[in-house]
Amino acid sequence: MPRVKIMAAAVIVSAVAATSCEAVAPYMWATRYRAPTYTWNQNYAHVQYGQPVAVPLPPTVQMQTNWGWGVGSTRISRVDHQFGRDYPGAGPHGGPFMKQPYWPQNTNQFGAYYVRSPW
Repeated sequence: MPRVKIMAAAVIVSAVAATSCEAVAPYMWATRYRAPTYTWNQNYAHVQYGQPVAVPLPPTVQMQTNWGWGVGSTRISRVDHQFGRDYPGAGPHGGPFMKQPYWPQNTNQFGAYYVRSPW
């Protein structure tokens, strides 16, 4: 009888442990460590706003495609940053940003950068 109770308890514990695990791809493990050390934007400003623009994405998005012109210029990278719900107010902004080139060579030079939204 005690053996049956122990076995039942082991099954319940393993079922609870198995359902609480989240399946995340190994390349996404370092996202929480990368986001605080990298900025969400790059050095280019959006043409209409004069500064980088955040393009909100669903919170489940993990990868982005950066298109380039030329041989082998297209690459896939992670979307590390996720904005919070609270707006902290106006703060110091980076700069000066480079203008968009007349003939951009990559989609990163448009000044619009992907960021996951909190909802």
